[in-house]
Amino acid sequence: MRRVLSFAPHRPGLVDARHLLWRQVRDADLTPGFDACDWLAAELSRIGHAGDVAMMTSRDLGHLQQARVGAVTCLATVGLGNAERVGHHRDTPRKGWGTINLALLIEDGLTDAAMIEALTIAAEARTAAILDCGLRIGSGFATGTGTDCIALACDSGPKTFAGKHTRLGRDLGRATYDAVHRGAQAWIGVHGNRLNDA
Repeated sequence: MRRVLSFAPHRPGLVDARHLLWRQVRDADLTPGFDACDWLAAELSRIGHAGDVAMMTSRDLGHLQQARVGAVTCLATVGLGNAERVGHHRDTPRKGWGTINLALLIEDGLTDAAMIEALTIAAEARTAAILDCGLRIGSGFATGTGTDCIALACDSGPKTFAGKHTRLGRDLGRATYDAVHRGAQAWIGVHGNRLNDA
């Protein structure tokens, strides 16, 4: 059991959990009026994981990326059909869903404040990786998607800082950047580096 800080659709916030799960969905499943959170909760309950943290993705889980640096492991699924630029909005075609999901394991004991700081470092690294891939949308370069999710797991402990000047922050940033960048490059290799606004 570890502490997990996330904004995942199932068990968000700061909770204790044994597992971080992904549930793959098809774009066709995401119909108007579909209540994704209720559906996910029912699916997890059905398989005995109602107490765990879970995210959803329409990206084939065969494209999962992993990077490990120091005490940090990052798992990432990267789909960019739902790409956005922060502060802007584009109409996404119904067949164009995609998201970036990150699961981070830190094998170090962190305070609540350090976990929050670590989550911001992961978000910054994700954004840097997407910007460096150069995916163009109508408002400029994409910075992420409209449905990105990050879940960070660690033990409770005395480490109080996880910023960019710390070893942990550097390792966290590098692991996240590497996994997201590889995933984004793979997606762009198939779909191209420009999305048209609907």
